[in-house]
Amino acid sequence: MTRQSLAPQGVAPPQAHYSHGVMAADGTLYVAGQVPLDEHGRLVEGGAEAQTRQVLENLSRVVAAAGATLDDVVKTTVFLTSLDDREAVGRVRRSYFSDPPPANTLLVVSSLAHPGFLVEIEAIAVRRGSDGRR
Repeated sequence: MTRQSLAPQGVAPPQAHYSHGVMAADGTLYVAGQVPLDEHGRLVEGGAEAQTRQVLENLSRVVAAAGATLDDVVKTTVFLTSLDDREAVGRVRRSYFSDPPPANTLLVVSSLAHPGFLVEIEAIAVRRGSDGRR
C-alpha cells in the first residue's frame, strides 16, 4: 500500500521517529497524537483549555496538509492526565468540530510523553473525493 507522510507547516517537527500524519492510498488520513507544543516546539501553558486549543490547531494543520478539513475527521482519541479536565477539553472540542461530531474515545492516563502535557489527541480522517463523497 502506498502511503504519504505529512510534515505540515506551523506544527513543530516530531520529537521522535514518527510522522504527524500519514495518508493512505485509499484517502484515509491517520493523524498521530498531537500535543500542546506551538510551532517553535514550546509547551503551551495555561491549563487544559489552552493546551487543547493548541492541540486542535496542530491537528487542524495536519488535516489541512492532507487537503482535508476537521469536518472530514471521523474518529478521535483524547488522552488526558486528569479526569478533572474533561469538561474544559470538551468545550474546546465542541468549538472545533461541527455536528455531528466524530466518534471519540476518552482515556485518562498516568502521564504523557512530557510531564507538562495535560492532553493529547489523535485522529482518523477520510478525505473527500472531487465529487464530494468520501
